[in-house]
Amino acid sequence: MLSRSEFITGLAGVVLAEASASLTFQTHGAFFSKETHTSPALDPQVFVADATAVAGVGPQSIEHLAGLRPLRLDEENVALYTADAVGLGFTSSKWLAAEGTAKLAQREISLHFSRLIVFGVYSLFKNTFSSSGVTFAPLDGEGTRNSFKADAAGSASLTVTTPESLTNRNAILLVYHSDGTDHGAQRGKIGFTAHHHLIAPLS
Repeated sequence: MLSRSEFITGLAGVVLAEASASLTFQTHGAFFSKETHTSPALDPQVFVADATAVAGVGPQSIEHLAGLRPLRLDEENVALYTADAVGLGFTSSKWLAAEGTAKLAQREISLHFSRLIVFGVYSLFKNTFSSSGVTFAPLDGEGTRNSFKADAAGSASLTVTTPESLTNRNAILLVYHSDGTDHGAQRGKIGFTAHHHLIAPLS
């Protein structure tokens, strides 16, 4: 099978996901850094305090205030912030510890997550990669059954039915809402109230 990069450049057609397949989520930061060959690896969606950092537009076009920079994935137990310096209330070690799996059965997807942000509000989206970029849609197609709240242990299990079968141009994306509110069919303001946490590409 060709790589996702080859699909993105339009060199291959769409292949349906297997009728029954299992996926393992990875942190969005690890996925982003690998796909963009970023070194040192970083997470462009959350930020750490750095007195030397100037205001600017970081990776993924997220504009941040002075004194902040994107988290490097090798930084342990540092406090995290939004792009406008709102404290997220947890550390990098907590953020990067999240895990998840998904099992596909036709259009029904069973998902299990652990080590999420305790009582955190999350939503699931479908990424579609193409030669023109990436588009996002709620995993359930409407944005009415794609959100949930993690429990007191940071765990969650749910099943989502998609309007159509996923293909190897898709990924399942887990978005954390730092404002504590799901945004239905929208992800929210990325880097400010919404942060890509985990992702599971199908290719």
